[in-house]
Amino acid sequence: MRVDRWLWYARFFKTRTLAAEALKAGHVKLNGVRCKPAKEIDCGVVLAVTRAEETWVVTVTCLPARRGSAAEAQACYTEKPEAMAARLEARAQRRAMVRTPPTIKKPDKRTRRLIREQQGRG
Repeated sequence: MRVDRWLWYARFFKTRTLAAEALKAGHVKLNGVRCKPAKEIDCGVVLAVTRAEETWVVTVTCLPARRGSAAEAQACYTEKPEAMAARLEARAQRRAMVRTPPTIKKPDKRTRRLIREQQGRG
């Protein structure tokens, strides 16, 4: 089975075109090496898939016949535990980062009215 088709079947990418583009850009590695979208894969192959800021390191367990549900897709691979832990830790760190709210230079009309009401001048 082609790598781009398997990535689409396993629901790593929404379309097969996006999977092929990721392969061409080098975001997917087959046993640690970049590959083309038409590369044939079998069971037992290790894929490293990078999407946005997350990297999945998975071992292909089966080659599906069709693109099924998410549960069927997850049955097609097993994720390495250390890679999963690293990915989830990085996700938690990104979510925990403090985001400063934008500074507001001047309150709008509604906010000015609320401020006046709270100060007792309304």
